[in-house]
Amino acid sequence: MVKTSDFESILNPAEEPQPPRYIVIEGPIGAGKTTLTKMIAKSLGYETMLEKAEENPFLPRFYSDRHNAALPTQLFFLLQRVQQISTLRQEDLFAPNRVADFLIEKDQLFAEVNLGQDELKLYQQIYQHLTIDAEKPDLVVYLQAPANVLLERIKKRGIPEEQSIDEDYLNALIYAYTKLFHYYDSAPLLIINAANIDWANSEADYKHLLEYLLNIKSGRHYYNPQPSL
Repeated sequence: MVKTSDFESILNPAEEPQPPRYIVIEGPIGAGKTTLTKMIAKSLGYETMLEKAEENPFLPRFYSDRHNAALPTQLFFLLQRVQQISTLRQEDLFAPNRVADFLIEKDQLFAEVNLGQDELKLYQQIYQHLTIDAEKPDLVVYLQAPANVLLERIKKRGIPEEQSIDEDYLNALIYAYTKLFHYYDSAPLLIINAANIDWANSEADYKHLLEYLLNIKSGRHYYNPQPSL
């Protein structure tokens, strides 16, 4: 884990611009977004804004029967995220800096993957009637990995409800994420090849990645690390 002194050596506030105050980490299930979110927040002294999947009562049913449970699962997540965003907007201008493991745009991405035509139409009608005034991130980090790598990680972490996830579903998510970020220009974007980087267990991998992303101020960037030896 990067210590405070390590962070100060990476980006000295007296010499460099301040780091992004609102960072979003995104990617398909198994990419490592929540782990990286928590690590960055700890290193920078930021607060986290996390998906609360454990609060969704429809999620276990969704994993076992996606066709019939997709709509309530998706609507629960949508309303949950809208509430989180609304709570942040009610805070004052001096609220702490944050790292989040979700981007509100992902909701429509998942809806398009999981919902049938009529369900998607209903979902979009509800979405359009919600007041979603999400803060613009200062940096979005998109974690990419192939389906076989994601599936291996899902199996390894051993969450029972997730074990029914298959490569076809993961490939559908990967395609949807690729399409989303191909056109995404609402914030600076860092696209990371997450297949060969182990920030959870390699301090060197993590420190190099943190140094790289803290110096991004605009545009689209790609990070393609080599496997750690």
